[in-house]
Amino acid sequence: MPRAVKLESITSPQTTTYILDSNVLIHDPNALLNFDEHRVIIPMTVLEELDHLKNSKQTIAADCRQAIRLIDNIVGNASPEEIGRGVPITRGEQDPPQGSLSIMMEHAKDNLTHLSNNLNDNQIINDICQLQKARPEGEFVLVTKDINMRLKARGCGIPAEDYHNDQQISDVNLLSKGFLEVEGSFWDNVDQVNTEQTNGHTYHTLPRTGILEEITVNEFIIDEQGFVGRVIQATDDKIRLLHLSEESLMHQKAWGLQPLDIHQAIALHLLLDPDIQLVNLNGPAGSGKTILALAAAIEMTVASKQYRRIIATRSTRGLDEDIGYLPGTEQEKMEPWLGAITDNMEALHRDDENTNGSVDYILNQVPIHFKSLNYIRGRSFQESLIIIDECQNLTPHQMKTIITRAGMGTKVICLGNLAQIDTPYLSPTSSGLTYLTGRFRGFEFGGMVQLEGVPRSALAAFAEENL
Repeated sequence: MPRAVKLESITSPQTTTYILDSNVLIHDPNALLNFDEHRVIIPMTVLEELDHLKNSKQTIAADCRQAIRLIDNIVGNASPEEIGRGVPITRGEQDPPQGSLSIMMEHAKDNLTHLSNNLNDNQIINDICQLQKARPEGEFVLVTKDINMRLKARGCGIPAEDYHNDQQISDVNLLSKGFLEVEGSFWDNVDQVNTEQTNGHTYHTLPRTGILEEITVNEFIIDEQGFVGRVIQATDDKIRLLHLSEESLMHQKAWGLQPLDIHQAIALHLLLDPDIQLVNLNGPAGSGKTILALAAAIEMTVASKQYRRIIATRSTRGLDEDIGYLPGTEQEKMEPWLGAITDNMEALHRDDENTNGSVDYILNQVPIHFKSLNYIRGRSFQESLIIIDECQNLTPHQMKTIITRAGMGTKVICLGNLAQIDTPYLSPTSSGLTYLTGRFRGFEFGGMVQLEGVPRSALAAFAEENL
């Protein structure tokens, strides 16, 4: 661990000084690289928290170790005096250093404290208060994802902010749905079109104007007259649509499952497309995300043999702490957390004479592997179909870690509901699901659909809307 410095040498009035909380570095281990020309301070209390968590069995342990390694790489062999002045942050071999990193050890004296020092958060706030008194001309900002800590800091006169660098949007209502719904007829909004027939398919080339300015590749256009078009090419001035039959979409099947509405139909269309490597399904509870993904996965694994195996995983806060206390192998430990998979498998076979026998048969025939996020890091999955449930509980960094596990011939299906986030320090705008949707929009081998409605039952629909 690098040596720490005295407070007197840390700051300068020319730049803003950002003090990072541990939850920021856990959320994004590379966060300290994202403050441009400004100074970054890591309190010793934060280093101690990272050190405490780095060897735990939680998923965040790897993030803690990565953050510590980055701090060590930047500080290197710098002397205490150099750390006090601020070690330049180098982001790449070709990029000149920009901004600096310091480590703060000295704790506030009792006569300068605002809060009791019995909590780490309070200790950090007190230390920043002492910094402000020592350098009244400096500008200090606490960056933390803990709302309560931000409130306490502001109460002590310290500006405090959330970490926004990886947020794609400020309002989830601005998030793309993956389709454009047009009232009346879509063609009433089109002044110019070039239509061609190729290999039994109809294509329309239209200028990117009006309602088509924001649409991008692998998004859909739906109107009230039954027209469905999928954008297969998009340039700055034109888009090319594949004309789809609504009737054919509604009658497509995956392992006996048919879509209940047009949104499920276009989602199933993407799921079954062999050229699409990433499908992102977002929607309220009961909108059909899991059963669509599972039906398509079994269809493509058992029937068409496109993939060798199905890998199912999910993220919940409890998963990280509790998996070690459950009996059995990793597969057996994960099954209680992935009950949604087996529940939906039963739903797919509810009309069979022996539902349990059918499910057992499928589990024996289909190579389904239940994996913990703890064991996904460092692996590469080839010719696999990966289903990631509860993606709204993943951070952007965790999402990147999982998606980059996809090897050749692998398809990833991400499922989530931004209205049901259970992970501390995550919100709909900072969720990994939102991050994924924003970053992969326009990816030619990926697509997303915001599922609508709650077909599960009238009770579930009323509860989703009113509770």
